[in-house]
Amino acid sequence: MHSEFFLLLTLGFMVGILGTLIGAGGGFIMVPVLLILYPSLNPETLTGISLAVVCCNAISGSVAYAFKGRIDYRSAIIFSLAAAPGSILGAYATSLIPRHSFEFGFGIVMIVIAIYLFFGGNAIKNTDQTKIKHPVRILIDRKGHEHLISYNAKLGILLSTVVGFISSLLGIGGGIIHVPALVRLLGFPVHIATATSHAILAVMAFLGVMAHLMRGDLNSVASQILILASAVMVGAQLGAHLSDKVHGSWIIRALAIALLSVGVRFLVT
Repeated sequence: MHSEFFLLLTLGFMVGILGTLIGAGGGFIMVPVLLILYPSLNPETLTGISLAVVCCNAISGSVAYAFKGRIDYRSAIIFSLAAAPGSILGAYATSLIPRHSFEFGFGIVMIVIAIYLFFGGNAIKNTDQTKIKHPVRILIDRKGHEHLISYNAKLGILLSTVVGFISSLLGIGGGIIHVPALVRLLGFPVHIATATSHAILAVMAFLGVMAHLMRGDLNSVASQILILASAVMVGAQLGAHLSDKVHGSWIIRALAIALLSVGVRFLVT
């Protein structure tokens, strides 16, 4: 019991740091570790635990990013509304997938995203380096840095709808898809993308958790969730602090390496 407690505490803390640093929530780390720790649990319980922890991480990280002035609230509200239906449906759809199929599908998704990040472009796309085709807004953070926001709103809404479903289905929170989509496809500055993604993630994960609670998927794992959530909220504050010291391109590369390793792990077992 004590070993499980300290293992979950460490896991939650590390997920909080890395998940907030890259704006991904940490579900892509949480789910594979939970699959290993609890081989007898069904996918809906595992994804429910992950979404609950991701929700706490996203809320804590969003508070930290809000103080830094990096969240694009207008985009966060629009994309959260678009993601809401998929977040609820994904949580219910998880129960229809056998565990072995869930693990295989999870591995495939991780590898595909990792490959996209590696070969989707030689550099992070910045809106101020491209031809502007959409309405422009300027976001000024607390340090006085100006960030150009200009994107295709219809594409952003479509992406958020799909991300909402996949994130709840796999319990990964969606940040690992949303951050690269915001950066590469919509032209968000990477630090604004990670912060805004965290705010969207808080809403998506919350809706997914509510669906799991209504189904009764989390009744037997309340203590594990409490331990993980407490640790992840502490780690999230440190992750937000470290985001000031890590270059955007390194955030994307670290994300790709992590996803590739996780995906391969599930395809070879």
